[in-house]
Amino acid sequence: MKTPRAYPDRDVQDSLQAFSSSIAGLLSSRAVLSSVGVGDSSASPTAALLLSIVQESAGRVATIVFAWRFGTSLEPECKMYRLLADILNDFAFVLDCLSPAFPKSVRVLILSFSSVLRALCGVAAGSAKASLSAHFARWGNLGELNAKDSSQETVISLMGMLVGSLVVQWITSPIATWTTLIFLLSVHLEMNRRAVRAVSVRSLNRQRANLVYHSLRRGHVPSPEEVSSQERIFERPGVLRAADDRVLGYCTFGASLSSYFRTISPPNSSTGSTKLPGSVLQKLLHPFGDKKYVLWYDPISLSKQVHVHICLKQDASQSDQLAGWWHALALAEASMRDIYAVDEKAESSSLLDRTMDDVSGLMARNAKALEDAGWDLSTAALETGSNTRLAVRSEP
Repeated sequence: MKTPRAYPDRDVQDSLQAFSSSIAGLLSSRAVLSSVGVGDSSASPTAALLLSIVQESAGRVATIVFAWRFGTSLEPECKMYRLLADILNDFAFVLDCLSPAFPKSVRVLILSFSSVLRALCGVAAGSAKASLSAHFARWGNLGELNAKDSSQETVISLMGMLVGSLVVQWITSPIATWTTLIFLLSVHLEMNRRAVRAVSVRSLNRQRANLVYHSLRRGHVPSPEEVSSQERIFERPGVLRAADDRVLGYCTFGASLSSYFRTISPPNSSTGSTKLPGSVLQKLLHPFGDKKYVLWYDPISLSKQVHVHICLKQDASQSDQLAGWWHALALAEASMRDIYAVDEKAESSSLLDRTMDDVSGLMARNAKALEDAGWDLSTAALETGSNTRLAVRSEP
């Protein structure tokens, strides 16, 4: 985890995590060498080469799949993926150290899976590092920041290898190896957790948008530092939370209108298509004529949670996305109150109109204050997938 130069305590954490990871890597490498047959007269160089090819191939395939599936969410959730990368890498160390205890046929699978975890770590860590470096380079000194961080990492890794070369000679028994490994990995993860917690990202992703919304409803404009102290590192995707941290429901952001059509009219069993009268579509789109998003929701389930869907229009900006997310949160919150309760007597259009007006007023009153508090409202951080956009054209 790379941190700005202005915080010496974070530099210490950064150094400790890199130092412990370097020594743990040496213990892991010794176990891998033992697994591939170093010291075994029956081992074949060709077999070791083929194992290396299998590992590399598995890792590269995993890299492609991971980047395709999660590439869009790496920047908005950079803190989560940065810590996840360390967890994956440490788990790979554990698998490497476990591999000598298994038969040779099983070692191939274990070492291949370890290679996959390292490949995923590389993608997640690299992307998160790029986002965090841009966050810390507040004066346009991104190149200088990366150069200094790379130099620090090189020095600490070198010291770790020098100390680790002594450690691997002293620690030879399985109990000592595992005790040392668990201690080093615990230090590594704890230092990285603290470093991630200390980062105050200025863009509004889904979780931070939830926290900011509830603060604004209380009449307080929070700073990025305040929100950072409240947010979770790992949060369920699309969750809508109340001010008391209770889960109100979930939101599918960037949904397709086809999901709305399926909820009100199942597709034809033979053709798979859905036919709807124009009045149904008009009823859905009409309340959002001047908005850059369309929103609808499923009936409240037995779990008393709302499932909201947001379909973005073609030219929706970050402010429009934020308004849509807050509208979904306001709707989920309002549906839990008796005054807005969704029952047989309540009109869904009335609920949409009331919450839409509330959110519009909230945005108008606080947009400038949020920017003055340090928030970046121009960076899109709410979309975490390859979503569809809706193009609406009025008939002449």
